[in-house]
Amino acid sequence: MEKLALATILVPFAGAVITLLAPKGAAKWIGQLSSAIASICVLMVALSYHSSGQASVGIDLLSFGSCQIFGLTIDSVSTLIGFAVVFLGFLVCVYSTAYLSDGNREHPHVGRPRYYAFLQIFIGAMAGLVFSSSIVGQLLFFEITGACSWGLIGYYEKPKGLKAAMKALIITHIASIGLYFAAASVFASTGSFALTGIQTLGEGMKTAVLLGVLFAAWGKSAQLPMHMWLPEAMEAPTPVSAYLHAASMVKVGVYIFARGILSAGTVPHVVGTVGVVMALITLLYGFAMYLPQKDMKRLLAYSTITQLSYIFLALSLSIFGSTMAFKGGIAHIFNHAFAKSLFFLVAGAFSYSCGTRLMPQLRGVLSRLPLLGISFCVAALAISGVPPFNGFFSKFMIFSAGFELSRDNVLFLIVMVIAMLESVATFAWFLMWFGRTIPGEPSPEVAAAQPVPFAIKFVLVVLIVMSLCSSFIAAAWLG
Repeated sequence: MEKLALATILVPFAGAVITLLAPKGAAKWIGQLSSAIASICVLMVALSYHSSGQASVGIDLLSFGSCQIFGLTIDSVSTLIGFAVVFLGFLVCVYSTAYLSDGNREHPHVGRPRYYAFLQIFIGAMAGLVFSSSIVGQLLFFEITGACSWGLIGYYEKPKGLKAAMKALIITHIASIGLYFAAASVFASTGSFALTGIQTLGEGMKTAVLLGVLFAAWGKSAQLPMHMWLPEAMEAPTPVSAYLHAASMVKVGVYIFARGILSAGTVPHVVGTVGVVMALITLLYGFAMYLPQKDMKRLLAYSTITQLSYIFLALSLSIFGSTMAFKGGIAHIFNHAFAKSLFFLVAGAFSYSCGTRLMPQLRGVLSRLPLLGISFCVAALAISGVPPFNGFFSKFMIFSAGFELSRDNVLFLIVMVIAMLESVATFAWFLMWFGRTIPGEPSPEVAAAQPVPFAIKFVLVVLIVMSLCSSFIAAAWLG
């Protein structure tokens, strides 16, 4: 497992170097190959972990005496989320080969080697962060993902995109101060950077460290008060938006918070209280902001903020003693990755085929582009939490855990009722746009649509299947 986990991390980095050295036309093939190999490696890690009886494994790779600098953690959480981030990176690479072409009606452009190089580094950094067992390891890959997001958001080199890229880099770098503080505090108290050292801290220091991790998590996962970079990051190519907003950049935050909770043993309730309050505020803010949106990508940006709030809410509720809330939060990370990727890549397919992603101009999609219409419907239902799609099952776990906790504290009941109302309102809102967009006579833009390439169709079909199946995978894996 150690060698396979290392290969999952290092193969994409090696692929990025080869991409930059190889002829320009080979870039997209090298990107697909390296991400495919990494996907196979992470799948083999998961299968090896499962065949070993699902016993958590800690591997020390770099240390000085008793001070761990870098190591790997292989458990049910890291293998599940590791598979999601790497496999979705592969799908985004495949999709990009068709999207970044002269046939794209909105953005005719052939992908340059640096696009595929940055994307491969992103995949490797995400795998490294997920498997890291030390705060220094998390910090290293935390910063690498920030640099990759800067390179990919500003990829088109337009003033608006470059400004958005710099904003994302600055805000997430400011957020990293929380992780630097956590690393310094753990080292000062334990003489090591191992995440497991958090559980040996006194209550006051443990609270400070976990709040530092939470602050860093808010920045990466675009939660109030550091949310403003995410909507502007829509200047990136749509495949990048899908990866940033579904599987990589924004999932860094919720993952490091989840790993901090796992490593801390008993977590002071003040951390959970802060997490619940901020999650609820961000949830309502995100919902209010996506109501006026007509550009599908900006809509999905604010939708991402609200879905991440559900994950923060679940993880924060778990601090009060609910194992179901924690598993629901992890399952929602996994489920949301596939459902939101599908939604973003549908938006990209509209751009490619119709030349627009503005929803009022996409009437009658189902009759002219049935796969895109079905994909839109599946993604909307999955994000809204409608059975039998994946979002329903993880949301159900979160709500069940919250209502169970409300038996002892009525304030949790208020929180969960508000969250449930938001979920129902989201479904109603997406249903309204479905009625306005998918059925009916095709609009001029849709009537003139060009065929969608096979690579795009293949990725959409895979994501439709995963939007139906991922919740069962997560449930079986997490127990």
